[in-house]
Amino acid sequence: MSTATRTDPQAPELHAADSHDLIRVHGARENNLKDVSVELPKRRLTVFTGVSGSGKSSLVFNTIAAESQRLINETYSAFVQGFMPTLARPEVDVLDGLTTVITVDQQRMGADPRSTVGTATDANAMLRILFSRLGRPHLGSPKAFSFNVASISGAGAVTLERAGQTVKERRSFSITGGMCPRCEGRGTVTDLDLAQLYDDSKSLAEGAITVPGYKGGGWNSRLYVESGFFDPDKPIRRYTKKELHDFLHREPTRMKIAGINMTYEGLIPRIQKSMLAKDREGMQPHIREFVDRAVTFTTCPDCDGTRLNEGARSSKIQGISIADACAMQISDLAAWVRGLDEPSVAPLLAALGGTLDSFVEIGLGYLSLDRPAGTLSGGEAQRTKMIRHLGSSLTDVTYVFDEPTTGLHPHDIQRMNDLLLRLRDKGNTVLVVEHKPEMIAIADHVVDLGPGAGTAGGTVCFEGTVEGLRTGGTITGRHFDDRAALKETVRKPTGTLAVRGATTHNLQGVDVDIPLGVLCVVTGVAGSGKSSLVHGSIPAGAGVVSVDQGAIRGSRRSNPATYTGLLDPIRKAFAKANGVKPALFSANSEGACPTCNGAGVIYTDLAMMAGVATTCEECEGKRFEASVLDYHLGGRDISEVLAMSVAEAEEFFGTGEARTPAAHRVLGRLADVGLGYLTLGQPLTTLSGGERQRLKLATHMAEKGGIYVLDEPTAGLHLADVEQLLGLLDRLVDSGKSVIVVEHHQAVMAHADWIIDLGPGAGHDGGRIVFEGTPADLVAARSTLTGEHLAVYVRA
Repeated sequence: MSTATRTDPQAPELHAADSHDLIRVHGARENNLKDVSVELPKRRLTVFTGVSGSGKSSLVFNTIAAESQRLINETYSAFVQGFMPTLARPEVDVLDGLTTVITVDQQRMGADPRSTVGTATDANAMLRILFSRLGRPHLGSPKAFSFNVASISGAGAVTLERAGQTVKERRSFSITGGMCPRCEGRGTVTDLDLAQLYDDSKSLAEGAITVPGYKGGGWNSRLYVESGFFDPDKPIRRYTKKELHDFLHREPTRMKIAGINMTYEGLIPRIQKSMLAKDREGMQPHIREFVDRAVTFTTCPDCDGTRLNEGARSSKIQGISIADACAMQISDLAAWVRGLDEPSVAPLLAALGGTLDSFVEIGLGYLSLDRPAGTLSGGEAQRTKMIRHLGSSLTDVTYVFDEPTTGLHPHDIQRMNDLLLRLRDKGNTVLVVEHKPEMIAIADHVVDLGPGAGTAGGTVCFEGTVEGLRTGGTITGRHFDDRAALKETVRKPTGTLAVRGATTHNLQGVDVDIPLGVLCVVTGVAGSGKSSLVHGSIPAGAGVVSVDQGAIRGSRRSNPATYTGLLDPIRKAFAKANGVKPALFSANSEGACPTCNGAGVIYTDLAMMAGVATTCEECEGKRFEASVLDYHLGGRDISEVLAMSVAEAEEFFGTGEARTPAAHRVLGRLADVGLGYLTLGQPLTTLSGGERQRLKLATHMAEKGGIYVLDEPTAGLHLADVEQLLGLLDRLVDSGKSVIVVEHHQAVMAHADWIIDLGPGAGHDGGRIVFEGTPADLVAARSTLTGEHLAVYVRA
């Protein structure tokens, strides 16, 4: 073996440690990936593109990020790992050159009522320390300004061992917290409308209680009628003060009714425990309807919604209390903090100012720190999570982003691009899953997956530079420079929906007539008040069908067939054809395989090690009992039907022996929204964000409503799919529906019949209508930020 001699004395020899400049993935098979192998350059910005469902998230999140997290978790002791989520090794042959991964995804922040933007980003923690040092009058520690800490005090005798003797001493303690005692730090109180609980003109014997489950002669009503605390034949309005208290508020009391031991309790605490303690989504429809009717959420009168007690609100710095500071728009709060000149807390002011400036820089300066975290959109939640990483001193970290442009106006996308490039220039690897051409254009390296979605995807179609992608002939390359043209003629409205004096959130008394019978797009920079106008001011009911970006609730047992209600007509068709019960054809009911309970797999929990899921040997993963699979419809058993794609099933249930019009209608709607490739039995937990929203849209299309309100339907959609979505919106309008879309995508704006533009800025700089008219008028006027960007897009 010969060794090459170095002829250039100037070239320094590469150190072995510097040769690891690639992340190598070989043989990735997660979800729909088909033995994918890629080499990603470190310390560069790599963008992953491809149609929705092509395998981007499977490669980036479920393979690269998941394996990095698993390896980091393995460095902890077995004891610590017992408290952490257990992660299985991804389906991949080789993963080499990984660095620590920080995932910044679009998962909504928890909707805990006590979680706010301030608590989620540590800005509140720094503010509390600031007020505990500088606030006058001085209250005590930072806990005195926390709405999550209640004020408590106590005293009593404690027993101590001292010098061999047992000594009793009196001790007392007190904790000064900032929590409002009335609302317990939630800012709102719930009131029950007594008129919805009972009819005070009737007696209990006449059925005065109108709560579901308390009517008739059932045990719930007998408990009150036979309690002996009041005359059951006396109308409630004639009760004495004590009788009314016993009826509504009495503490739990044991008693015998008809020889059975029971616990009597006032009607209000009983309803609060049995109904109001449950998650609203999990209630039966008639109970949910009652709760919506009977319960009102009002701002806490004691703290005026600030969540803080009087003491915390009384301590001020330059006339500003912590409640005032948290209610300020963050851009204003940052300016106030910069104006404080206190050398004793200079490091704290610098850190707090840096955090608040990051909010402004990332385009969230319009929020306030007291904004509940659960009300943030997916895009806002993702950018809020980014804040803690912007000032980080860590380098050689891999940052993974999931469509960071979601919810961003074209004006804001440039700012996001600058932030990602800054992270890269600090020496980090940045991996981005993205569809917007403006962000793909800044990539150092592009990986395009496809060519299709689901089983038709999962392969690498292109790997290289942006210029190479443009000429590469892939579906992304072909559509990269697509531009939707302005329509030559726009539809005429058939009526208007009047909104008057809208003041939700930052809207400043907006009056607007939203045209009906056309495609109307509401646009404006992030935080300008679009969602406040569309979701907060358009009167609900009256045939309004709202499709928002809320997450789909569903376990690994849920699939498109169960979620859309498609499985009901399919089960009935199978039952009718075979003369048996429909419940046999449900994997969650009588037809379930007894070994795996209809899950198709058996999960083995291995404590702090990753659990193992093995295919059930009894049903071979088909989820049904063997006898159920003997029943056929059109030559197929139920497991074979659930393994079909939407497109196959649409054909199958459209003609012949298996013809089922009810199922065919649902399948037609799924195909309309571009989900023809999904299999009917695919678990909902494996769907991408874009697929979930379109599944939701397909379900809502069945509702009898004349007005559809869509919130950014292009989120998670590939350039090629946007065209299909525009066709769907056109079909909805042509069928006599009115479609109102909150959207930033210029293709949807250009395709609109009417545009309502809000602004001019975000937060208190927005909330006004800056343009109403056709897209052509907006482009011609170029009077707003949206107009300028739309004009550039259509090359006007």
